[in-house]
Amino acid sequence: MHDELVDHLTRSSSLTRGEAVRVIQDVLAYFDETTEAYVRRRHRELQAQGLVNAEIFTRIAADLQYRAVAPPELSLRQLRRIVYG
Repeated sequence: MHDELVDHLTRSSSLTRGEAVRVIQDVLAYFDETTEAYVRRRHRELQAQGLVNAEIFTRIAADLQYRAVAPPELSLRQLRRIVYG
């Protein structure tokens, strides 16, 4: 799995080969999350922090721009539909 990246991480950090593989797997799993799953998860997390939907959906819309493969821009209405159907 991604031997060149594993080699790079072991050369450029104090990670062992096994640790480097785990880090890569964790990062890939994080970015493998679908847009819909990300929106739902972040909505739950932000709601648990006491934010209201107006703040939540604005923050999620801004955060989506910084995903590794940014999805098309979603309106606040589209974000609400992902969460509430």
